[in-house]
Amino acid sequence: MKNLSLSLCLLMLGTTAAQAACFADYKAKQDNPLRLHYGVAEVSGACTKASARDQLEDRLDDNGWQLLNVLGVFEDAGLEERKDSAGEFFLRY
Repeated sequence: MKNLSLSLCLLMLGTTAAQAACFADYKAKQDNPLRLHYGVAEVSGACTKASARDQLEDRLDDNGWQLLNVLGVFEDAGLEERKDSAGEFFLRY
């Protein structure tokens, strides 16, 4: 019974680590007049630039923005240091 409990705890910890939050920082624009912004967004699924690009293109387009570039993807550890730079676009999309 003790081994079963330990196994379940380890399994739960492994599942939690595998589901760590993923974020992407990106640049986007609007035309007429030209507006640019840097933002940070949470992404789901694979924590890759390609996955982030697919998700952000739709989210931004729905709000009149065009995705220019996904700069990178990162976990919680890099979130707070980007907050000031992203300003109003921090976790907006």
